[in-house]
Amino acid sequence: MKRSLYILIIISALLSVAIPARAQMPIKLSVADTVPPDTADLAYYGKKHFWRASAELVGFNLSLWAFDRYVQKGDFSYISFKTIAENFKHGFKWDNDKLGTNMFLHPYTGNLYYNTGRSNGFNFWQSSLYAIAGSAMWELFMECEYPSTNDIIATPIGGIAIGEVAYRASDAVLDDRATGWSRFGREAGAFVINPMRGLTRILNGDAWRHRPTSGKQFGTPNVGVEFSIGPKAIEFRHDGVNDYKIGGCIDFNMEYGDRFEVHSKLPYDYFTVHANLNVIASQPVLSQLTITGRLLARELLDSRQKQDLSLGIYQHFDYFDSDTISRQHHKCPFKLGVPASIGVGMMYRNMEHPRTTFDAYAHFNAVLLGSILSDYYHLDERNYNWAMGMSGKVGIQAVWGGDKYCISLSTALYRLYTFKGYPQGTDMRTADRRLLNAMGDHSEATFGITQLSAQMRLHDHLYLGLEAAHYYRATHYRDFPHVNSSTFTQSLKLIYKL
Repeated sequence: MKRSLYILIIISALLSVAIPARAQMPIKLSVADTVPPDTADLAYYGKKHFWRASAELVGFNLSLWAFDRYVQKGDFSYISFKTIAENFKHGFKWDNDKLGTNMFLHPYTGNLYYNTGRSNGFNFWQSSLYAIAGSAMWELFMECEYPSTNDIIATPIGGIAIGEVAYRASDAVLDDRATGWSRFGREAGAFVINPMRGLTRILNGDAWRHRPTSGKQFGTPNVGVEFSIGPKAIEFRHDGVNDYKIGGCIDFNMEYGDRFEVHSKLPYDYFTVHANLNVIASQPVLSQLTITGRLLARELLDSRQKQDLSLGIYQHFDYFDSDTISRQHHKCPFKLGVPASIGVGMMYRNMEHPRTTFDAYAHFNAVLLGSILSDYYHLDERNYNWAMGMSGKVGIQAVWGGDKYCISLSTALYRLYTFKGYPQGTDMRTADRRLLNAMGDHSEATFGITQLSAQMRLHDHLYLGLEAAHYYRATHYRDFPHVNSSTFTQSLKLIYKL
C-alpha cells in the first residue's frame, strides 16, 4: 500500500475536493436552489447489501496486494502464513513512512474502505466499521511488516472524513434521469470522485439504469464552491537565515450545507473543505487539505433575532506539508498531519445591519493522533514525530456591500506531545526501522497558523483575493536543543465562485 496507485489516488482525491474550505466561506454563493431528497430515492438506495459490500472490501485489498506484489514488487508485499503469524505475535508499532503516505494516502485508502459500506446502503456510523475492518485486514494480513499503530488510527478515522465528503460530492454529480453523453459524463465524474461508489453502480447496473427520479440521497443541498489561481511566495526564517521562493498556487474550496441549519441530525450535513496545490519548485504539490465535518449540533439563537448561534461536535482532518526551499539551507519549514481529531465548535453570525454580515467561529479539539516535523528523528522515510494533544481554531470575518467586499482573520494552534521516545544514544544511521518502535523524539511542540485575507468582487462571480499567512513552530526536546522557526506566505488570487 505504501506506493500503490500513487498517481491515481492523488488525482482522484484532488478531484473529489475540487467539486466540493477552511472553517467558513466569507462570501458563499449557492450553486443551485435547495431541494430535499425524494423518498423514493431514499428507499431505493437505502437497502443494505452486506455481502456485496464485504466482497468489495476484501476484493479491493486482495487486488491492491496483487498489484504491490506482482507489479510494484514491493518488499512489504511478500507475505505468507509465517509473516501473518509474526504480525499477530509481535503486535503493533509506530512505522517510518513518509508524511504524505501516512497522513494522506492511508486516509484516502480508508475512504475507499468506508465507501464499500456507504455505497451499499449503510449509514455513516455503519460504514465506519468497514473503514476499521479494511484497515485491520491490511495491517494484520497483507504486509510482511509489523502492523502499524498509526495506520490503524489514521486510515479509518481520516478515511471516514474523506469518505463522507467523497460520497456527498459524488451524490451531487449523479442523476439517474440523465441519458446519453450527459449520463456517461456524470457516471465517469462520480467514479473519479468516489471509485467505490462508481464500482458498485457498475456491478449492480445502476450506472446505466434509467429511473424517474434523480437518485440523489441528499437532494440538492445548499452548496458554495470556489476555485482560485495566482502567484504565491514562501519565506522561511530559521537561525538567522531567510529562504525565499516564488511560484504559484491553486485553491479549491467548498462549504456544504447551512452552518446554522441544525435540525437534521445526520453527520456531515454541514462540512467545509479546503485544498491548496503548490506550483512551486521543490515544494510538494499538495500543501494543504483540511476538512471540518459537523457530527451533531444545537441551535442557541436563530435568525428571527437577526443573530445565529450554534454549538456542535465536529470532526477535523488537517494536513499541511512543505519541503526544503533552498540548497544552501536544508531545513524544512513545517510538516503537520492531524487525521484524527474531534471537538466542540461554536459558530456565530450577526445580520443586524442590512448590507453587512459578521461571522465568528471557535473550535476546541482533542487530537487523537497527529504528526509534526522533527529536527532530529530521521529514520528511513520519516522526518516527523508522532504525537497526541489538543488544538484550537478561531476566526472572524466581515462581509459588506452586498457580498462585494470581505475581510477575514483566523488562527489555529496545535499543542502536541510525543511521549514515547527511543533510548538515548540511539544512532539513527544504524537503527533498524523494522524494530525501532518510537513515536519520535521525546518532545512538546507548538504549531500555529495565522491567516489574514481579503476579497473584492470584480464582476459577477469573479473576485480578487489577497492572503497572507504565518506558520510558527516551537519544539522543546528532552534530549536535544529546542528549535523555533517561522514561515510566511503571501498570495494574490483570482477567485471564481460558482
